Amino acid sequence: MDKTDMEKTLENRDLMERFSFASRFGLPRTIIAGFVLLLFVMAPIVGADLTMQVGNVINRFSWNAVLVLAMVPMIHSGSSLNFGIPLGIIAGLLGGTLAIQLGATGPVSFFIAILLATPFALLLGGGYGWLLNRIKGGEMMIATYVGLASIAFMCMMWLLLPYTSPTMVWGLSGKGLRTTISLDGFYGGALANFLQIPIDPANGLYFPTGAILFFALLALGMWAFLHTKTGTAMTAVGSNPLFARASGINVDKMRLLSVIMSTWLGAVGILVYQQGFGFMQLYMAPNNMTLPTVAAILIGGAAVNKATIPHVIIGTILYQSVVTLTPTVMTAMIHMDVSEVVRIIISNGMIVYALTRKVKGGSR
Repeated sequence: MDKTDMEKTLENRDLMERFSFASRFGLPRTIIAGFVLLLFVMAPIVGADLTMQVGNVINRFSWNAVLVLAMVPMIHSGSSLNFGIPLGIIAGLLGGTLAIQLGATGPVSFFIAILLATPFALLLGGGYGWLLNRIKGGEMMIATYVGLASIAFMCMMWLLLPYTSPTMVWGLSGKGLRTTISLDGFYGGALANFLQIPIDPANGLYFPTGAILFFALLALGMWAFLHTKTGTAMTAVGSNPLFARASGINVDKMRLLSVIMSTWLGAVGILVYQQGFGFMQLYMAPNNMTLPTVAAILIGGAAVNKATIPHVIIGTILYQSVVTLTPTVMTAMIHMDVSEVVRIIISNGMIVYALTRKVKGGSR
């Protein structure tokens, strides 16, 4: 082989490796990653503070990462994308409101809220998992109805439940919970303020070390669980339920366990979100968390029966970068806020993309 042929061979090999990487990473994620990179480049050009934008992305990642992590167990068991995540969020809201009602204050109230939310998450997750086992094949449609119905039901209950804390109830009537409840003095910043590192103190930007470490701990726990005998059985159920059943695995039990785990992580996730955001939002607010959470895990590269921790991290960073940077850059360029339009296109587009690949979900 002469020098020219050798050069052509190396060039072809180079080209094949690039196409192989693009195929593994995925065209949608490549486009979104390129768009995010463009936004970061454009931010200082249009006069935005790049440091502030990076800090905002990091903060939003710390708020949302646990909620996205909650998608992993159900995807692994083949129970599909968890459009019923509002059930976990409701469990977290019940835990948070009860912690305040019982007089818990300071960072310790965050862990008390998790403790109080756990029984609700187990109960709601168990019922939700039982329902999904009864309607195999239609999980996503039923989960959407379950999520919406639970939110509507709790809109009534937030008014009827006998809460008396003056921090939460309406001032004039003395009953019924407010739409938005401040967490100052309770678990607001419980994780974000722990070992925080200054990024731009003048603008109030700090690296939320505690929240990132808390997510890392949960992610490590999830990774370890998926490598246990039970976790492997759960993955087998999601990959090939017929083979799993033939191997002696109780398919319904694995699916039920995954739903309960997902619901509990959703409860913890909303509490993490609240401590970073600084407020608790009730009534219809849980409805605003479903599509962003589902879209983030899909943007990260998850399929309907395969999800990993890197999918959670990459997806959350990409999604929150778009949500954070788009309004700043676009508004400065065209003096019009189109962030909501971009968010809807990305959320629904990635969900449609994943559903159309359902048959090939196991092979990326």
